[in-house]
This record gives sequence, C-alpha cells and structure tokens, in this order.
Amino acid sequence: MKRGTLLHPELSRVIARLGHGDALVIADAGLPIPAGVERIDLAFAPGKPAFMDVLEAVLAEMEVERAVLAQEVKSASAVFHERVQGRLASLPRIRARGVELVSHDELKRLSQGARAIVRTGEFTPYANAVLFSGVVF
Repeated sequence: MKRGTLLHPELSRVIARLGHGDALVIADAGLPIPAGVERIDLAFAPGKPAFMDVLEAVLAEMEVERAVLAQEVKSASAVFHERVQGRLASLPRIRARGVELVSHDELKRLSQGARAIVRTGEFTPYANAVLFSGVVF
C-alpha cells in the first residue's frame, strides 16, 4: 500500500505524469468537463470531498509554478476566495508571481488543454483552479 497523502490511484498517476507547464484542474461539482480531457471524479455527495481537501492532497504531491482562478469567485464567495488565494500564495513560486485571475469563460477555455480535471463535490460557485506544473529543480 502506498504511504503518503494522496492514495487515489488515478490522481496519483496523473500527477506523476505531469511535465513542466502541464495543467491540472481542480473543479467544483458543476464545471463542464470538455470532451477528450480525462475526468477524475471524486464527488460522492454535495460538498464531499471539499475543494480545499483535494487541493491540499494535490499540493502535497505536485510542484505548482502557476495558478489561475476565476475572478467571479471573489464576488460569489469572498471567504472561499481568500482561503484558496492565501493557500496558493503560500507556495514559493506562486508568491513570486501571484495567483492569476481570469474570467470564468477563460478558465473553461484553459481547462480544455488540461491533462485532467479533478471533480470535487464542492458546491461553492466558481470554485475551480487551474494548476500548472513546475519542476522540482
């Protein structure tokens, strides 16, 4: 049995295969998943698993150099936005450049090029993040 934070086999596989600049999306329960993009569906009930729980598990395994959120999340849920923004900004490479905010339509466009979209049970509107893989050296 694998020891560590991330036990889900498909999610672990996707993160292990990411190259520099590849995108992984952590999504709320409602984000449309484009045809051709791998879906890792973790949702099993409203709010479960929560976006932040999945984000923490992913960040334990993934080197992130760039992060994008939908600007609409600021007005839809300021508390959620502050939690996500703060957590992402705590990463050294993100702290240097900041978290990018784009329109929800632009975020959906970016998700079309993702290696995978991880669907959570999160019911907070616009609770989606595009994480771009960095290198560990």
